[in-house]
Amino acid sequence: MADVRLTPPSFLVLGIIDKLGEASPYDVKVEAARTVAPFWSMPHAQVYAQCDRLLGAGLLSEVRDTNARNRRVMKVTAAGKAALEEWLADPAFVPVEARERGILKLWFGAEPEVIAPVQIAEHHRTLAEYEELTESVGDLLTRGQREALEFGLRYERMMVDFWQWVDQRGS
Repeated sequence: MADVRLTPPSFLVLGIIDKLGEASPYDVKVEAARTVAPFWSMPHAQVYAQCDRLLGAGLLSEVRDTNARNRRVMKVTAAGKAALEEWLADPAFVPVEARERGILKLWFGAEPEVIAPVQIAEHHRTLAEYEELTESVGDLLTRGQREALEFGLRYERMMVDFWQWVDQRGS
């Protein structure tokens, strides 16, 4: 096994393939967009690069599906499973990097009365999507998935509250 530095994107790929049992890079991309994208986005090219890195490190194995145009199908190896389990058990704190474009614009002098209404509307829209998701599949989620969804709900409520505060300060 090659020595490779594992990053959150590495664990995203390992975690998705582990949950699915086996997956192509395309399957990982689709599942990431369907599940974790609201709180952890990952460019498609990075999914493919991570798959290659993890294969090279011996954390994934690969077979070619000759019936499906030579599609690559990967599984998590025992070493990959061990690395994933070790990461999941690690309680280390890593500070959050919010990456909110509206906040960055405020910092550099954007007009709050121009930005705030759009931010309020978009965070309300995202909050409604999370609430709908909670209603439609909330009971089908694992505890950890429900808690991640709860994070999204609370975050969107906080952002609505923040942008309303910004908007009201300009009045």
